[in-house]
Amino acid sequence: MAEQAIKVENLVKHFGKDESLVRVIEGADFQVDKGELVALIAPSGAGKTTLLMMIGCVEEPTSGTIWLGDEKVYDNAWLTKETRKIRREKIGFIFQAHYLIPFLNVIENVTLVPQTNGVSKAEAEKDAMALLDYFDIADKAHSMSSQLSGGQNQRVAIARALANKPQIILADEPTAALDLTRSVSVVKMLKKIAIDQDVAIIMVTHDEAMLPLCDRILKIEDKKVVSQAVPENTKMI
Repeated sequence: MAEQAIKVENLVKHFGKDESLVRVIEGADFQVDKGELVALIAPSGAGKTTLLMMIGCVEEPTSGTIWLGDEKVYDNAWLTKETRKIRREKIGFIFQAHYLIPFLNVIENVTLVPQTNGVSKAEAEKDAMALLDYFDIADKAHSMSSQLSGGQNQRVAIARALANKPQIILADEPTAALDLTRSVSVVKMLKKIAIDQDVAIIMVTHDEAMLPLCDRILKIEDKKVVSQAVPENTKMI
């Protein structure tokens, strides 16, 4: 039986109040299990990034419940003041831009969060080298991001997201700046990570060509979140 990584119940998000009230999400209910790569789609401005940031304990919901793994982290209020600690320990973030720290080299970028979490430098570097080898960029460990290609920097960013051994990876348009070939490569890599590392991945995307590579689709529709299967006639191997 699949193990739950994310569970959201009756999640609501409003911005503003009274006449300026904007209703973004109205009662989202869904679950994502470990090992799944799930696409999150919706028109621009429909709340995809907002939903991702609520799950990531960055944006506070208006109401509802969020479980990360077996821990309830939100129940109409944060259940801990240490949301930053939850993010560091449970969640890896990947963005459209790689956001590598320019004055740190590749291995320093990848080891930053584990060392912040108390992992020794030697252990963090050993784990980082294993990740960089996994992504076939171990030879770039001591290079600066400015010396790498866009695709290599994105692989480093994914390695960094995995460095804290997260249960969950939240990816916000990770292929938007890439061409089709590199986009397919990144999404296939994310699918392999979901299986190999037994993590749940939610990927925001506007690119319908990426959907056949995912296990399932979450769609924001009329301010609700609807789970959909990937149409059989579009699935890719």
